[in-house]
Amino acid sequence: MSDKAAAVVREYYEALRRGTPLPPYFLEDSSTTKFGISEAAFGYDAVAEALESQTETTTDWSVESHGLSINEDGAYATFVDEVTMAWTDTEAGTDRRFDTRWSGTLVRPEVVESGSKAVDAGDDAPPWLFRTMHVSTADEL
Repeated sequence: MSDKAAAVVREYYEALRRGTPLPPYFLEDSSTTKFGISEAAFGYDAVAEALESQTETTTDWSVESHGLSINEDGAYATFVDEVTMAWTDTEAGTDRRFDTRWSGTLVRPEVVESGSKAVDAGDDAPPWLFRTMHVSTADEL
């Protein structure tokens, strides 16, 4: 995997399509936050639990990026994207489709400090990790 933040975001989209674990893409820290279309999770444990539940109850993901933009600045990066996403909700037996807006921040775990020590994300972790992610629908009111 490339050491660029854009490559990590694209790989996250691929992991979503494949139904592979998503928590490894997030910083293991109490500051980690993820807002989805219908939920909010605060802290890594809550984010990981929400993502694991999502993976267990959905299938057949389609994720189409329409304008990924990344700004890397040292240990931090910001991203925005417009994404068409669709999936099957296996619990409800229904197909879902949304035009969405994504934004958030990523961090390089080897240089970010958590408290007084560097964060160790492990050898298999992506070179960038999401600290915040916000996904909202682009529907007009």
